[in-house]
Amino acid sequence: MTTHRMGWRLALLVSAMVAVCAPSSTQLLGQASVPSQTEVITIDARGASHPFPHFWERMFGSGRAILSLRDSYRRDLREVKRATGFEYIRFHAIFHDEVGLYDEDEHGNPLYNYSYVDQIYDGLLENGVRPFVELSFMPEKLASRPSRQDFWYKPFNSPPKDWDRWGDMVRHFAQHLVDRYGIDEVSQWYFEVWNEPNIDFWAGDPKESSYYHLYDISARAIKSVSPRLRVGGPATAQAAWVDRFIQHCIDGNVPVDFVSTHVYANDTAKDVFGTDEQIPRDQMVYRAVRKVHDQVKASAKPDLPLIFSEYNASYKNEVDVTDSAFMGPWLANTIRQCDGLTDIMSYWAFSDVFEEQGVVKRPFYGGFGLMASGNIPKAAYDDFLLLHELGNQRISVNSDSALATRRADGSLAIAVWNYAPPGAGGTPKHVTLRLTSLGNGGLFHIQTVDPHHGSALAAWEAMGKPDFPSREQQEMLRKAAEIGPPEIPPLPSANTSTLELTLAPQSLALIEVSGMGSK
Repeated sequence: MTTHRMGWRLALLVSAMVAVCAPSSTQLLGQASVPSQTEVITIDARGASHPFPHFWERMFGSGRAILSLRDSYRRDLREVKRATGFEYIRFHAIFHDEVGLYDEDEHGNPLYNYSYVDQIYDGLLENGVRPFVELSFMPEKLASRPSRQDFWYKPFNSPPKDWDRWGDMVRHFAQHLVDRYGIDEVSQWYFEVWNEPNIDFWAGDPKESSYYHLYDISARAIKSVSPRLRVGGPATAQAAWVDRFIQHCIDGNVPVDFVSTHVYANDTAKDVFGTDEQIPRDQMVYRAVRKVHDQVKASAKPDLPLIFSEYNASYKNEVDVTDSAFMGPWLANTIRQCDGLTDIMSYWAFSDVFEEQGVVKRPFYGGFGLMASGNIPKAAYDDFLLLHELGNQRISVNSDSALATRRADGSLAIAVWNYAPPGAGGTPKHVTLRLTSLGNGGLFHIQTVDPHHGSALAAWEAMGKPDFPSREQQEMLRKAAEIGPPEIPPLPSANTSTLELTLAPQSLALIEVSGMGSK
């Protein structure tokens, strides 16, 4: 059991008491209000299961490349690494002029400077994380026109003035990485060509065909360094282009080792599916992942790995979404739905050391990160912390609000949740967990994240929403973000046991069952 940021303290839901009983003595000990929802969930501890790789925590996105040199970035990275064990990081703008990679001499000849590039990638590797390299954006002196995307740091989004020179830069870059880190290391990285070329990050005209030209040159440049290097795209917003991109690569015999795309839960059906339907926030990501998964399987390359290299519950600044306890049920349900449909889903982003809209002005503003400014864990951090404890085998369960898993040692890890839309709405939910095939019983541990446990947002609001909390206030917020598992006494000797609990709206609970004997 993960114990980082967890004291062994009783932390039950505000509106609930929990009873753990043998079937002959099932009893609800107490409850502050009568729930309007009820559900009975039956789990066979030794039932059939299927592999359940932790695809949702293998990779995270982050603020642009240069930010990774900051101590605050690396501190947050280490925090999230401890919580999730994630393997890869993806960020924009490794070719941005502030990184200093590309320049030209007085005769227009390329000059390459890897000083910051090396510091950036050295820092990631020293912290146990590999790069998922996004090849972006255009260096100013290589840009064909002064077209910039609207981020605060104003990256150039135009095609290159010289396509061969772009290819030479990509080749030189990849060769440097192999020379510095070795092919055995860099062959475990990913190289993704550009970011969201179907929207304002790419100013080629027409967008799709000009992006394919960029991809072709880039992919061949990468492979010219070593066929072992992995390259892919199209890295589109709104789950776009993937079927046509695969066909383009087939038709042109262009290398492709994976496909990537993005989706956010508040994307519109018009943008993602070309329809006018209203798709709920808790369904959009799954629907988009299913669409692209089916496109890949229907293609002539059905075994291409599918990577959603960005996703989140919102692409806007919504405090009651990304900063709140809403994220736990939304995230758990998205994992439940997307299991088996994608190889990696990269949550955008791990930290609010992030400047797409400028320097962060307050800790809670609806930022993407798991960590608020000041190294303050959000509820979403604690949600990932809990979900990391799920096992690697998923057991079938008769509920859309639960994930039941088994670990290698035979213990169980079960996530249950009460999803409610953003805001203060929703009603409590009474859940009866009926566990069978427990042998001689076991020991239950329960951890909970809800608006009042494992969430610093309410504490910040109670402080008066300070834009720049003092050091003492920051420490208070970190304390408020802690969660602690209550230890439940061993069950009476029974092959079947019942656990009853009441979940507040927007709550996620993890139930761990260990110490089960054979019977």
